[in-house]
Amino acid sequence: MTQGVAGRTGRGRRPGRPSGGASSTRSQVLAAARRAFTDRGYAGASIRQVATDAGVDTGMIRHWFGDKAGLFRAAMEPTVDPDQLLAGVLDGGPEGLGERLLRRMLGEWDVVGMPSPMIILVRSAVSHEESTVLLRTFVTDQILRRLSGVLGEHDGPLRAALVGSQMIGLVMARYIVRVEPLASATVDQVVVAVAPTLQRYLTGEIAGG
Repeated sequence: MTQGVAGRTGRGRRPGRPSGGASSTRSQVLAAARRAFTDRGYAGASIRQVATDAGVDTGMIRHWFGDKAGLFRAAMEPTVDPDQLLAGVLDGGPEGLGERLLRRMLGEWDVVGMPSPMIILVRSAVSHEESTVLLRTFVTDQILRRLSGVLGEHDGPLRAALVGSQMIGLVMARYIVRVEPLASATVDQVVVAVAPTLQRYLTGEIAGG
């Protein structure tokens, strides 16, 4: 988890035609699609690129998913259970929540060869309206709603939204724009720098609070 960003996306063509039946082939196509959307965003990815990476022909992808929009929606089907993702993070209450949440999310985002749906959506949102909607839905319904419930205050939704803004900004800077030295910083370095800001949003003074 402490490797630089350059090794995180697991690039490279898969040689030959995938084996193991239609289900296995479909899974490998979706994995290739997630890599393509991670590296290039929605606008830059192509069915041809995904087919080449997965070792299949474009006709097979069109047969299964129709077009690029259909492939994108299939690739973005929930691959992470929010309850499992946040298991143990919210149990300790508001104190220390900023650090626990950040460590868990960095652990999810830093896995080599396993593109995170949130990274894909942030990259694609700037040029693809459906990605913007999916990102807002994922962040609001799956993450921020759970945070707001833990805070249990009248300004819980605002505090959770501020946390969400920080997390989206971190994804953009560390994984997409790859601003150095943040992009190559270790998890511990990022936590020391960013967790106090998250904690202030969660429990500290905020304007109008």
